Amino acid sequence: MGNCQPTVFPYEDFDVVADIKAIRKACKGFGTDEQAIIDILANRSAAQRQEIKAAYFEKYDDELVDVLKKELSGNFENGILAMLDPPVIYAVKELRKAMKGAGTDEDVLVEILCTATNADIAMFKECYFQVHERDLEADIESDTSGEVRNLLTALMQGIRDESYEVDEDLAEQDATALFEAGEGRFGTDESTFSHILATRNYLQLQATFKIYEQLSGTEILDAIESETSGTLKRCYKALVRVAKNPQLYFARRLHEAMKGAGTDEDTLIRIIVCRSEYDLETIKDMYLEKYDVSLKDAIRDECGGDFKRLLLAICH
Repeated sequence: MGNCQPTVFPYEDFDVVADIKAIRKACKGFGTDEQAIIDILANRSAAQRQEIKAAYFEKYDDELVDVLKKELSGNFENGILAMLDPPVIYAVKELRKAMKGAGTDEDVLVEILCTATNADIAMFKECYFQVHERDLEADIESDTSGEVRNLLTALMQGIRDESYEVDEDLAEQDATALFEAGEGRFGTDESTFSHILATRNYLQLQATFKIYEQLSGTEILDAIESETSGTLKRCYKALVRVAKNPQLYFARRLHEAMKGAGTDEDTLIRIIVCRSEYDLETIKDMYLEKYDVSLKDAIRDECGGDFKRLLLAICH
């Protein structure tokens, strides 16, 4: 949507043989030259990193991922390994991780599914099965309940209108339906919210939210705040924010990952690595505009060591 700028581009003078030799050297002998690994991987596209992995195995008969696992540790290791997965494989690993064990991290499910295109969702389903030998939809259904399950299941259908056309009559109908489903009645009819938020195109939703405000005198996010609660509220708010401005949504997620005590490093890795070839430059602009501090300065304050250097290198 709109004019989005990445921070990572395919490296123009890409020389896969030089890269694998340099990485081999960085891992040889006593100690690891982490900076050399950062300098290469943070300046190559995801496709080029796949070429590096394949060439490394071909030349040294060693899996690069296994070599690096031995050499690296902690969040730095996690960040590097995220960069070495094809993006869709990394996404389905994150989806599985969000549902594995006790409790479900719906915020991660929403972040990945609410910002995915229909084509992405089709690929997630296919790759999830290839990687985990499980059915993504069935896992989401068994790990969530109630209206959250209905909403995520609707998103999983991958049937969002992806045109850039706005139908004003439909916007008016939808805005009225949202008002009648929420503020205009006792109790909230969530299925109406879910259907509209999961199927309309983003520009259509923006038009709907505008009319909603005129109808009700309440901003849609405030209405959701007062009409819903818990996980469903977070899901709806995320969807509205994505529809209004996806890059600002990601900037908020990054800010939340760093504010207060402790840092959610997994979210930092996921967004910074996954968005680097799409819109991370734009996300940086939004971050600065919203929080009056640059994303890189926020990372400098929150993170340390090689992990900090890696994230800063991807942010460029």
